[in-house]
Amino acid sequence: MDKKGFKFLMVIGTAWLFDAMDVALLSFIMPLIKLEWNLSATQLGLASAFTSAGMVIGAFVCGSLADKIGRKKVLILTLSIFSIGNILLTVSPNFIFFLAVRFITGVGLGGELPVATTAVADFFTGTLRSQMLVMADSFWAIGWIIAALLSYYAIPVFGWRATVLMTSVTIVYAFVMREHLPEETKVDEKLAKNKDTFKELWQSEYRLKTMKMAFLWFIVMFTYYGMFLWFPSLLEMRGFSIVKSFGYTLLITLAQLPGYFLATYLMGKIRRKTVLVIYLIGTLFSALAFSQVSSEGLILFTGAMLSFFDLGAWGTMIAFTPDQFPVEIRGTGMGSAHSVGRIGALIGPFIVGVLLDQHFSVSYIWGLFVVVLFIGIVTLIFGIKDEAVDANVEEVKNVA
Repeated sequence: MDKKGFKFLMVIGTAWLFDAMDVALLSFIMPLIKLEWNLSATQLGLASAFTSAGMVIGAFVCGSLADKIGRKKVLILTLSIFSIGNILLTVSPNFIFFLAVRFITGVGLGGELPVATTAVADFFTGTLRSQMLVMADSFWAIGWIIAALLSYYAIPVFGWRATVLMTSVTIVYAFVMREHLPEETKVDEKLAKNKDTFKELWQSEYRLKTMKMAFLWFIVMFTYYGMFLWFPSLLEMRGFSIVKSFGYTLLITLAQLPGYFLATYLMGKIRRKTVLVIYLIGTLFSALAFSQVSSEGLILFTGAMLSFFDLGAWGTMIAFTPDQFPVEIRGTGMGSAHSVGRIGALIGPFIVGVLLDQHFSVSYIWGLFVVVLFIGIVTLIFGIKDEAVDANVEEVKNVA
């Protein structure tokens, strides 16, 4: 990767950083809003569900929009929506207003990642493309670390509202993106002429492929958001004070980075599908182990392993998906697959809240995630091919 490619990765990687920072911060403030508004576990699950509902729409609309007006313009738009949403969140007078704003914020967040993924896929080619997509996704860990720092050092001093307001300064980064992201080349002029990218996607040979990738994204997001958004609350319910320590959160988050780095390395050695199968199997066994442990030491170990494998699987999915679509409908394909996946992100955390209110055990809930992961692994092995689609137009590379 040359200097130009490195600069591009550093700028575009912030899309993952901001998305993760928001998701992580929500998980940290959930116990606080529960007390402030006297919420049940089911109501608390709605906070994540409304965010994910906005993400469903954001991914679906923004992916197609990126094929028509360009990746850069849509990225700036989504970042602005996210930032404005967080400003509004700080003046929430009640839980209903909070949910409405989380929906708006979700639109920006949901549109951000599939468009950023498409932009990276346009910029790089071949094995380097897969590796750079995983590396871009590794910025997710940095976002979690920033959120953890804010949670442990800012929230106790300033409160959750002021801390969320701090994150809204990300709107300034929209101007950085405008200045430093490369302009799209003539490829996008051709893309703009394709007014019905959904028809091109869903009434073609790519329909079945899109459905399979969408289902796999559903599995990945259902399990990830269902488990990780409830981590702090569930462990507190089980009486483990370690979850309140910064060291615990830092360890769980840092475990993601070697997961990403190993996946990046393996991309150059074995097929992406094989890498994804390995990581999903690792996620399954880590989730199973985590649900059974009863000591703080084992919680740290199994939680770190779950973080290692689950986020590595996510990064591999990010690398695996764009090559399933030609460049002229790549944004629409990524957006559609992500949109269905976001439905999983909506349902997963909500189901956890409902099951907790019905007094189901943590082991039972985690067992549900294990079953869903098994279904995803079987689908991947027997239903999805690892193949790259040749673009119908010259792909963007070495842009200025």
